[in-house]
Amino acid sequence: MWFLAFLTSLLGLSAVFTLAAHQQGLFDLYRNAPSSAHSMKPSSWRDTQTPFKLASFDPDSFKPFGQLSALSDEFTTLTHPAFPKFSVRVKKSDFCDDTVAAYTGYIDIEARHLFFYFFESRNDPTKDDVVLWTNGGPGASATVGLLMEHGPCRVVNSTATKFHPESWNSNANIFFIDQPIGVGFSYAEYGETVSTTEQAAVDIAAFVAIFFEHFNQFKNRGFHMAGESYGSRYLPLFASAVYDQNAKLLEVGMTPINLSSIMMDIRYLPLLRTSEDKRLTSPRSTCVRMKQAVPRCQKLLQASCIDVFDMIGCYEAMTICEMELRAPLMASGKTSRAIRTIFDRDAGGRCYPIRNVIDEYLAQPSLRKTLGVDPAVTANRSISSDLVGHMFNDAGDTLHTSYDHVAALLERDVSVLMYVGTYDWICNWLGNERWVGALEWSGRGQWEENEERGWMVDGKEAGKTRSAGKLTWATIYGAGHMAPYDKPKESLEMVNRWLAGEDL
Repeated sequence: MWFLAFLTSLLGLSAVFTLAAHQQGLFDLYRNAPSSAHSMKPSSWRDTQTPFKLASFDPDSFKPFGQLSALSDEFTTLTHPAFPKFSVRVKKSDFCDDTVAAYTGYIDIEARHLFFYFFESRNDPTKDDVVLWTNGGPGASATVGLLMEHGPCRVVNSTATKFHPESWNSNANIFFIDQPIGVGFSYAEYGETVSTTEQAAVDIAAFVAIFFEHFNQFKNRGFHMAGESYGSRYLPLFASAVYDQNAKLLEVGMTPINLSSIMMDIRYLPLLRTSEDKRLTSPRSTCVRMKQAVPRCQKLLQASCIDVFDMIGCYEAMTICEMELRAPLMASGKTSRAIRTIFDRDAGGRCYPIRNVIDEYLAQPSLRKTLGVDPAVTANRSISSDLVGHMFNDAGDTLHTSYDHVAALLERDVSVLMYVGTYDWICNWLGNERWVGALEWSGRGQWEENEERGWMVDGKEAGKTRSAGKLTWATIYGAGHMAPYDKPKESLEMVNRWLAGEDL
């Protein structure tokens, strides 16, 4: 969804941050965050949310499974008395990377079931940090990251993959999670759904706690949450859920998760130009009309999305703004996601046509059997679900940002890496830079004092970066919306330095 993009490019950052206050009602992290001049009462539809509570239990009643390597190629079910509604099915799976151990399974939350992949580090799985990856959408499967971007293998055709040397498991153990329910191989019974990031965050936090408690070899490892696009809505709330859950884990004698960082871009749209000043619309009269439409959009969005959060009115304003500002660009034939892939599109107009091959590859019955895909998953909706996107849209989740969560995480010593390809349009580096620069946190003064500089890979400048305290912002030259796919070497180098605690 592109709605958040307009809020930054049209209303200005301060107005967007005001809107962000509507959605920050679930986590203690936000309620304890520094006060903001823009704070507002949460919208009523989110007031019904209640914080997740752990069940009390006798510590002697829990026995951890032990070592991950002890799992077989049949499912083992893991439970924990603190999470009576949650369980985890996990098995060994000979898949994707024969140089490391790989595992697949389901996070079971009563009638809801989230599919995940886990790959050990190629370097030192007994010591390396743990990364959890999710794609965006909402509705995109993590197999986009796994089989196309930075996973241990890349799909070649509908029946084969090849070893990927620039995989992010080069120096980290890594999860790829199909979330929320209805994405990838995830499924639900009895019509159960998830339509807000707050709901999805509770499921992810519980899974991480159960996994780490059973496989205590990972306890106290650095834990990083990473993603792209709509992942910038997910990840700050997911990390907040993990952070807040840690206090509850301590209360019942469990080990807290060593939440170290989040890595993401911000899904914001530049108005009339890209990072390389490429002309995206023509003729000139179209650009003039778009510029003239900006004040009207500002007025409409201010009235319906900011001063009073009227979801119907806000969507109406968004529709008008899309017609005036997004439609002309789309009519020009340029892709809205990656300027560098303007001519790399399938017959349906979708950029990155390799994604079609991923769908075909994951449709193989033999592969699904190897992975342990539940027979309940019959549809071939492997890499994206329009239904999930529509549900999040209808619930208003796409109208909210995660600004306050990012600021609060920084104040609690959780590091934040904001990275973006310079050829990306939806997650444009201009909008990302402005968003980060206006972030209200205690390190803002230092951020403004520090200068932007180039960061190097093999003696060549790979992008620009700036840091202050726990916050780092970086661009990747020549990368589009799927930066690790477009620039795998540079992306891996960035991640490896980040995990090692080094400056870019």
